[in-house]
Amino acid sequence: MGVMNMLTQSRLKQMLRYERHTGAFFWRAGAGHVLAGARAGNLNSNDYWLIGVDRKRYYAHRLAWLYVHGRFPNGQLDHKNGKKTDNRIANLREASNGQNQVNSKRYSASGFRGVRKHHRKWIASLRLDGRYVYLGLFATPQAAHAAYCAAARKLHGAFFRKNFY
Repeated sequence: MGVMNMLTQSRLKQMLRYERHTGAFFWRAGAGHVLAGARAGNLNSNDYWLIGVDRKRYYAHRLAWLYVHGRFPNGQLDHKNGKKTDNRIANLREASNGQNQVNSKRYSASGFRGVRKHHRKWIASLRLDGRYVYLGLFATPQAAHAAYCAAARKLHGAFFRKNFY
């Protein structure tokens, strides 16, 4: 899309009102075919809010960033609490794909993130730069998970999440 067609902060604010404390967008008067004050957008099948502005659809979390910061994010946005519907600006942060994946929900048959069964023992591992890093073999899933948490906390900092089940 050319620069001339890029949505700007001023155009966005002309069309929508953003509530920082709820993360919701509402249509302003004169926004066209919609009722002023109506909630903007709808949830897609992946539980992200989508909003159509000037015949183009945008993720609401990206619009929130534009609304507050005056620019679209560089790369991806991460929902700190893992809830894709929570578009409060305080819950959003710029992230690389790897950082965003670290904070995403992961499901494991063991019930612990970073842990899988290997015969009668438990393997702890994590992903770093697209590859798996072996952390050790443990007698219990809890011990393996503790090893995972220690390594993940050190490597991923603020993006580390112990579990998301």
